[in-house]
Amino acid sequence: MLALADRWLGRYTRALDMLSGLCLAIMVVLVFGNVVLRYTVNSGITVSEELSRWLFVWLTFMGAVVALREHGHLGTDVLVSRLPAPGKKVCLVLAQVAMLYVSWLLLKGSWAQMVINADTEAPVTGASVGIFYASGVLMGGSAIAILLRDLLRTLFVPLSDNELVMVQESEELAALQHRTEDASAPPPSAGPRR
Repeated sequence: MLALADRWLGRYTRALDMLSGLCLAIMVVLVFGNVVLRYTVNSGITVSEELSRWLFVWLTFMGAVVALREHGHLGTDVLVSRLPAPGKKVCLVLAQVAMLYVSWLLLKGSWAQMVINADTEAPVTGASVGIFYASGVLMGGSAIAILLRDLLRTLFVPLSDNELVMVQESEELAALQHRTEDASAPPPSAGPRR
């Protein structure tokens, strides 16, 4: 069951990753085009600012979903890393339950705002403002799915010590990158034999 969830969540986050790239590309074109038009012909793309803002919000929430799936958020493990394995597991379960609750609040609040603003039109594009708040619905719902999968894995699958501390620290990332570069470098030559 978890393997199937992993496969679907992997495909889903890859799609969100590609959509995030598309949002970023559209934002760059809109903002750059607007700057060039304002500078050269003293005119601009009317919807550029509003659409760029909406795309930025969507990009942020989609990127947060991808980072949550990959456990890419930064954190600190000063206390948790010193605990024995059962203590680490309890802390991980508590953290996942707390994140599930916060994700539920985000989903519930975003849904309410989406419904309230469904008939409100954006000033420039005329699109429903509910679309803006739908990004929070996507984030909340996606986070709940990812966190439920992680919680089930924590409760029912034996995890290694490193998996019980799901934290990415900047120093760890730098050290990992350094080790990867060292491993991929060709071995030093010993010189000619005599």
